[in-house]
Amino acid sequence: MRGEVVYLFAFDVANEIVMRKVGKVLSSPTFPFEVPIDHTYPKETPLYRPLTIAPLQGQATVRGQAVRIEVRIFEVGVVNLAMHAPFDVAVLEDLVPYHAAVSDEGRPLRELARHLCDQICLSLREALVRGAAPSDPEAYTIFSITELGEADDAPAWFADHRHEVAGLLSQWPAANLSDDQVEESLRVRRSFARSDLVVIDWDASLLVELDGRADDVLFAIELANLQLEEYRVMDGRLDRHSDQAYHDLEHARSVWFGAPHRKLVWLRRFRVDATKLADEVTHITKFFGDWHLARVYLGARERFHLPEWQRSIEQRLSQLDEVYRVIQSDIYERRMLWLEIAIVICFVVDLLGLFLWKR
Repeated sequence: MRGEVVYLFAFDVANEIVMRKVGKVLSSPTFPFEVPIDHTYPKETPLYRPLTIAPLQGQATVRGQAVRIEVRIFEVGVVNLAMHAPFDVAVLEDLVPYHAAVSDEGRPLRELARHLCDQICLSLREALVRGAAPSDPEAYTIFSITELGEADDAPAWFADHRHEVAGLLSQWPAANLSDDQVEESLRVRRSFARSDLVVIDWDASLLVELDGRADDVLFAIELANLQLEEYRVMDGRLDRHSDQAYHDLEHARSVWFGAPHRKLVWLRRFRVDATKLADEVTHITKFFGDWHLARVYLGARERFHLPEWQRSIEQRLSQLDEVYRVIQSDIYERRMLWLEIAIVICFVVDLLGLFLWKR
């Protein structure tokens, strides 16, 4: 059984990356990534092509095999690193240790990915719009198998190894898994021909491509993982601003100018960013041009709960907006009250002045 384990690391590094300003990255030229599609698709479909650089070699080894690293740069402000570690094992259970994602030198691949991302950001600094330190990456593992030994029918092989596949994806001894857990782990799966199969779980996927061409399916899962990273980063920002909103609400009576208005401006800008992200990522994924890839993406989208993430962010934005509207309304009411008091005082002073002048 041969193939490779693909470790995905998606980093949010900026609000946007201006692609026309991207030159060399890590001293290597960039070029559009071509999604290899073998199935029938509309010829005029505009396929999304992120920028990529030549694969990096010699950065690490996993179980004696050199790791190949692919870097892709997305306009939505994400840098994605895909680390490919080849394997040659006898049974599926031998792949379970690969979940650890640690190089032979004992260094977690996540640390290596962050180090490379820092270097990439230095190369991209002129192209980053509102750049920031790379976020914690959204990591995902894909077991891509290109040889099943003597088996040449992927769906038939899967039917005979359901428990082993579920054990691999859930990192649990296959013999101890209940039938319910097996069914849940294997619930999201897609197949186009007898030579291919993909099973998508929340933390890892199993991909079988006996013809050896798996880049298209890997790219579809990569896009879903990228979306999850963006929504997670936005959710983290909303967490911080929600805490600040409670503080501002408690101290609203001591605030007279500026702060609520600035926060409302920020919220509107954030809402625009969220809408822009949803629109841009939708445009990325809507032009697959291949119904099989679209089905793979929709399966990953379901597993990662992306619609729920999006609805949660929109709901929290609305709640924050309402909180600061209440604060601002309270400030306006107090201003009007004191303005009315000042007018009454001026009126009384004026009457007293007239009365004293007549005397």
